[in-house]
Amino acid sequence: MALTKNYIIDSVQNSIGYPRNKSVELTETLLEILKKTLEGGEDIMISGFGKFCVKEKKQRRGRNPATGEDMMLEPRKVVTFTCSGKLRKKINK
Repeated sequence: MALTKNYIIDSVQNSIGYPRNKSVELTETLLEILKKTLEGGEDIMISGFGKFCVKEKKQRRGRNPATGEDMMLEPRKVVTFTCSGKLRKKINK
């Protein structure tokens, strides 16, 4: 099962007892903070969970899978995630 935004909102509502609209507002605000931080090129580190890093990929040669022809891929930014040691231990129990 994938963790959806709706599931997070329901979990906040059930765990904390906030009304639905307050849970939606809280979740949306948190996600906006995370998005704006990553858009600005900054990393996000959440203790006990992990680190989201913005990395720059250089221009490189690629291949169109449909036609097989060579092409140059433009430089771009990607987000990577590295989990914390605590989370890794919980996952591997």
